Amino acid sequence: MRADLERRWMTLTREDLPRVARDRDWPIHLDHCFQRVLLDQACRGCWYDRIEGRPAYRAAPEPILRRAVELGEAVLAGLVDLDALNAQSLRWRRQ
Repeated sequence: MRADLERRWMTLTREDLPRVARDRDWPIHLDHCFQRVLLDQACRGCWYDRIEGRPAYRAAPEPILRRAVELGEAVLAGLVDLDALNAQSLRWRRQ
């Protein structure tokens, strides 16, 4: 259900990932940074080029939000390199 997916997104990006960020020495620790990285990856580019409405998680098509949540879960589980995802997100944004 969409509401469950949105709730998981908020918990994952506002609580779960920030809580472990410093212990894992991640380059980011703020909720909006996790949201940027995960949505960019799910969109395969800057999310704001592909999601028109705001807030992005509500306006995102369900498959994109689902990919972002699944990726966030994989990051939390230590299965995906957050440093690499963040670096790619910044390259897409030319930062």
